[in-house]
Amino acid sequence: MDFGLSGKTCLITGGASGIGLGIATVLAQEHVHLAIASRNPDTTAIEELREYGHRVEPVRADVSIEDQAVGMVEEALEKFGQLDFYVNNAAWTWHEPVTKITSEAWSDTINTNLSGAMWATRAVAKHMVDRGQGNMVIISSTSKFTPGYAETSYRVSRFGLTALMQNLALELAPFGIRVNMVTPGHFVTRLTGWDRIDREKTELFRDRFIPMKRFGKTREVGPAVAFLISDHCSGYVTGTDIVVAGGMQLGQIKLISDDELRALNE
Repeated sequence: MDFGLSGKTCLITGGASGIGLGIATVLAQEHVHLAIASRNPDTTAIEELREYGHRVEPVRADVSIEDQAVGMVEEALEKFGQLDFYVNNAAWTWHEPVTKITSEAWSDTINTNLSGAMWATRAVAKHMVDRGQGNMVIISSTSKFTPGYAETSYRVSRFGLTALMQNLALELAPFGIRVNMVTPGHFVTRLTGWDRIDREKTELFRDRFIPMKRFGKTREVGPAVAFLISDHCSGYVTGTDIVVAGGMQLGQIKLISDDELRALNE
């Protein structure tokens, strides 16, 4: 299917690795010019994206800092002149049980995952309102459906993204701007890879709680994003959420015993 995206411009946060790079790769294949925002842009990833023959520019930014989140949008606009699409993907998590949540980890999580999205979409919205067109996609997580141990800060940030997306969609629709969400499940990335989660429990998680019994491939998120930003394919779609999770959102996650739960909070 022709998404009708050729020659358009997109800013993607966290676009040099993991799911963000998977999305960027699909959009590059659709002939989209890309501004790839990251704290430390991966030059190898940038060069790989450029091999598709379209303009790709790195933008260095820490979205947990307001000035940098806003500056990221301004730099992308300086380099490309306009933004047709914005994909909010940057995220991180610090695992802490409820009795041990620290102010530092709470603030870092909320600022990276939620406040950064608000600061950036606010700046992008001003540009798109002036143009009278544009599309945004906010990347979320199935953690909002399935409570996980030691993920309080992360889940709060993900719930907040849904509210942000809905209000953006509501308020920006009269200006010809559509805003939607894509919610991935478990993809093996820096955030959720084998090095961060016990291998045996991860395999148990896959086999017991993912109906399709496999983890997602990062490029599998890209077509959902391409569909949503395409006026040709989804011109009457705003304020919606596409879940790309192999069915993981359908069940409850419990991978630790009651004794392990007690030990977390002792």
